[in-house]
Amino acid sequence: MNDTVKRFIAVLLLVIPGVTATYGFLTMKDAFFAQFGAPETNPHVLWGTMILGFFLFAIGIAFIGGWIFFRDRKRNYLAPRFKPKRRK
Repeated sequence: MNDTVKRFIAVLLLVIPGVTATYGFLTMKDAFFAQFGAPETNPHVLWGTMILGFFLFAIGIAFIGGWIFFRDRKRNYLAPRFKPKRRK
């Protein structure tokens, strides 16, 4: 496979969780600020939308954080407490 195709796929593997986390954050924001809207509409937090937004946000952030953690572990950039234990 061509090197540019591999890099494009790698970028997509990071962009998709980033877009998911962004969408989850925006969904949580909209659900929270819906309570401050017009009084004719629902004057409360939309809990289903809030939970869905939190779930999407957490999945996106966890994926990106895990990717960075394992990349740094591979390149030996981690603090000693995060490095795997070695037998003596």
